[in-house]
Amino acid sequence: MKQPAVYIMASQRNGTLYTGVTADLLQRVWQHREGVVEGFTLRYGVKLLVWYEQHESMSGAIAREKAIKKWNRAWKLRLIEERNPQWRDLWSEIVGDSSLVAGSPPSRG
Repeated sequence: MKQPAVYIMASQRNGTLYTGVTADLLQRVWQHREGVVEGFTLRYGVKLLVWYEQHESMSGAIAREKAIKKWNRAWKLRLIEERNPQWRDLWSEIVGDSSLVAGSPPSRG
């Protein structure tokens, strides 16, 4: 899924939130889930992809990320719940292949 995207990850329903931007959503979410990159998501156990939005350009994605990061928590929760009221982990939606094994990075093809 190599397309610029903004995403929100959570530790659990109504838990700690992380908003990010990436050029490769599949790879980046895998990194968060597996804890291969040190930082906020590893420290706070943020592993569930609960919202994402794809963009045509990286500059558009970055602008959207910056806007969302300025929002208060209630607005972010509303954004998540509009699309994902059950707070499902959207990982399987972006993987689209149940054969992807935890621990192995997604292919970049």
